[in-house]
Amino acid sequence: MGDRPRRVPIGFRYEPPSNAFGWVGRVLRRHPRATREINRSVAPFENLTKVLLFSCNMCGQCVLHETGLTCPMNCPKQNRDGPCGGVRMDGHCEVIPEMMCVWVKAERRSRLLPWRNDILRIQAPLDWRRRGTSAIINMFVDPFAEEEEA
Repeated sequence: MGDRPRRVPIGFRYEPPSNAFGWVGRVLRRHPRATREINRSVAPFENLTKVLLFSCNMCGQCVLHETGLTCPMNCPKQNRDGPCGGVRMDGHCEVIPEMMCVWVKAERRSRLLPWRNDILRIQAPLDWRRRGTSAIINMFVDPFAEEEEA
């Protein structure tokens, strides 16, 4: 199994965190039952924190870093790979006109951050099986790798 890239659609690949934390992923991959229990324990706290700070929707694949600390899952169309093309001239959403487009907010906020160019990264499609799971744990171990390899 190791730290090899995982199969993800459309040419994207799972990249484990830096080597400094690589051991965490290796331990979690060796103990899937413990990983599920840790996920079950961590997810509620992660949810509470992220909901309060970022209006998070707990997709299990957090991209706040790449989207100016704006959760793209707040988009009514749940586009996590960029704006839908229906953004109004004033920057508001076409579906909910009184709401500022999530991607307009993300672009504006990302300009203020030291990692401002990360918004230009193409995001992988959302894996809906991860919804409600901890993005922190999922960052260290791909929870569905075994299913894909079978």
